[in-house]
Amino acid sequence: MSKGSAGPFEEYAQACHLGQVTGSLDDCTCDVETIDAFNNYKLFPRLNELLESEYFKYYKVNLKKPCPFWTDNSHCGIRDCAVKPCESDEVPDGIRSASHKYSEEAHNLAGECEEAQRLGAVNRSLSEEAQKAMLQWTQHDDSSDSFCEADDIQSPDAEYVDLLLNPERYTGYKGPDAWQIWNSIYEENCFKPHTVKRPLASGRDDEGHAFYKWLKGVCVEKRAFYKLISGLHSSINIHLSARYLLQDTWAEKKWGHNVTEFQQRFDEILTRGEGPRRLKNLYFIYLIELRALSKVLPYFERPGFQLFTGNQVRDAETKALLLQVLRLTKSFPLHFDENSLFAGNAREAAKLKEEFRFHFRNISRIMDCVGCFKCRLWGKLQTQGLGTALKILFSEKLIEKMSESSPSQAFQLTRQEIVALMNAFGRISTSVRELENFKTLLRTVP
Repeated sequence: MSKGSAGPFEEYAQACHLGQVTGSLDDCTCDVETIDAFNNYKLFPRLNELLESEYFKYYKVNLKKPCPFWTDNSHCGIRDCAVKPCESDEVPDGIRSASHKYSEEAHNLAGECEEAQRLGAVNRSLSEEAQKAMLQWTQHDDSSDSFCEADDIQSPDAEYVDLLLNPERYTGYKGPDAWQIWNSIYEENCFKPHTVKRPLASGRDDEGHAFYKWLKGVCVEKRAFYKLISGLHSSINIHLSARYLLQDTWAEKKWGHNVTEFQQRFDEILTRGEGPRRLKNLYFIYLIELRALSKVLPYFERPGFQLFTGNQVRDAETKALLLQVLRLTKSFPLHFDENSLFAGNAREAAKLKEEFRFHFRNISRIMDCVGCFKCRLWGKLQTQGLGTALKILFSEKLIEKMSESSPSQAFQLTRQEIVALMNAFGRISTSVRELENFKTLLRTVP
């Protein structure tokens, strides 16, 4: 298939075999049809509106961090791999000047430097009290409740990116470099013994029977970990298929749905049965992140909490829309039961949770090895978002103990975590919606 071409698919597209991506999901009490109806017709439109707001479209990221695992740190030279960072005057003052925490109590500590902030003197004239408070937040964010190795957003290499101007889509980044990223994630960080080969691995012809026999025999936590990573991978592949470069000429670029690309990744026959499993794992990660959003509602309902950009009216509207979205997530009838995880012997459960956290932090570090900068941007954001969701699920008691009127010392979310959490779920929600679009396209192919 030539670059920039959707390729011929008439012979096969008449009956793309997605398999039984219907009915109940393993390790859950939910089913695909309930998720489709809830997401596509209730949640997705509201969530999309929220993510277009100023607060949620700006994400600060360091794309220059070296790969910590291998020395071949080559970068993609394809123009669509590039990321366009924001100019300093594009980002609202409230976001640039107070990137540590967005709550009323944090802003009060930094009140004395409002004038300096308006002039762009970011964090250079904070009082000793404010600096101590910021250090306390930073130390908390680096503590053991984090599932990700977050960027140092104070680094000179960290830049704001407008996510709407740098959308996740097909860039042409593929081949050995891209394969090495996912191979490292699956082979070294998913609890799998090296003797058990993944489905479709080179030279394997058992259709994954040995792998799935192993997966069925491990504890629910390790099985959930694999399904989360597989679901994230599936979601990314759906985005790339849905926003594929179909035409690239001097006059214009045309992006759209590439049915052939979608089939190659998810068709039941072409993938020897893997496609439907991958798509069911997409629904699994959807349930995990949806549950986290429903659980974190009390944190955002506190009167003192602000989504601060500096525009008081717009900030109030954004918070109101966020609460609408979160309350809608709470209304979902068949939530995942996170109490099924780490529920055995207390000592063994604690050990397993730390292994879980260690592996996921490793995966977040692997994102700094991605050679395509746009892929790296969205990889870092989505792993941080999933990591934040896990942090929320395992902090339920801390969230329940929060006072409505005073700052929470035990549980905190940084702006980075908040933006990543909502945008990461936005990507998963979009994938579920795009799956419906692909089904429609496949039914109408002549």
